[in-house]
Amino acid sequence: MNPNSVVHAAALWLEHEPVPADQTVDGDPHTGIAELDVFGGLQVGVWEMTPGVMRDVEAEELFVVLSGAATVEFDDDSPALTLGAGDVARLTKGARTVWTVTETLRKVYLT
Repeated sequence: MNPNSVVHAAALWLEHEPVPADQTVDGDPHTGIAELDVFGGLQVGVWEMTPGVMRDVEAEELFVVLSGAATVEFDDDSPALTLGAGDVARLTKGARTVWTVTETLRKVYLT
């Protein structure tokens, strides 16, 4: 991003790719990503996942959900996260998760 500029993250076009087979749990989920900038040493970007279920190992991340609906379950004893538009969530580096997306989820992340 350029200084003093705007990106319309909710409408930004993202090229989607299928989730790798070893991460796919159910359905045919796809993800798209756009890395926007580095700010204060943090990567800032937009990420999206279509409906389906996938496993992931997380980075240290803070994100704001722009649209969609999902549940994130953890392999440890952490309570599941129920996500929807306007939610702000934090993930811990190394957390093993299962994302169940019921409505295409789009988020702005800092990592």
